[in-house]
Amino acid sequence: MSKTPEQIALMAESGRLLASVFGYLDRLDLLGMSTLQVNDLVDKYIVEELKARPASKGQYGFAYAMNTSRNEVVCHGVPSANEILCDGDLVNFDITLEKNGYIADSSKTYLIGEVTDQARQLARVTYEAMCKGIAAVRPGARLGDIGHAIERHARAHGYSVVRDYCGHGIGREMHEPPEVLHWGKAGTGLTLREGMTFTIEPMLNQGKADVRTLRDGWTVVTCDGQLSAQFEHTVAVTRDSVRVLTLRPEELQLSSVSA
Repeated sequence: MSKTPEQIALMAESGRLLASVFGYLDRLDLLGMSTLQVNDLVDKYIVEELKARPASKGQYGFAYAMNTSRNEVVCHGVPSANEILCDGDLVNFDITLEKNGYIADSSKTYLIGEVTDQARQLARVTYEAMCKGIAAVRPGARLGDIGHAIERHARAHGYSVVRDYCGHGIGREMHEPPEVLHWGKAGTGLTLREGMTFTIEPMLNQGKADVRTLRDGWTVVTCDGQLSAQFEHTVAVTRDSVRVLTLRPEELQLSSVSA
């Protein structure tokens, strides 16, 4: 479950490359693009520019380089030529990248054009909730501390936390132990120790936490049709703190926990 410093260095390189994918997405004009167009650009960038592998492609039979989850889609959205990013949309891009045998996993919710204040706030609070969870990570802390910090922040702003999906250990495999719940009781659960690597990826809903899966077997949506947002980072427990392996350059607010 724990990784050696050498293994974490390899994961950090995958994380650095993955962060650059989001930098590439940040420079695109997403308005009017189809989610399949975005997927194809990301696939090409990872393979041709970064000389890496889109780890989601072929995983569990999934055919694409990324998940594209728009508006009421909570997670696992499937890229489509018929799904156009429109003014006012929220869309989460969830991407995994493998380099030198190790995988990094991260996601970011993008605001397309002029979004409502309510949508903007949901995205902001979801990002903050992820940061609260990351800040709870250190040797000797418990997994429940992470979930408690996330859930407390979400509830304070009137949002629900999706309970059907969670973070996970990661390394040579995309999904490894432990499961990292985004709700919970402080002081409970597995004790964290140096060298553990896992994702923190809360999904917050405007309305109720209930979700359902569409007939395609992938796309998960809110049952009440209200908006959902998600952010995700891959982290490593260090000797005395936490390191964010997929940190993006603009995330100055996370610099204090990424050292």
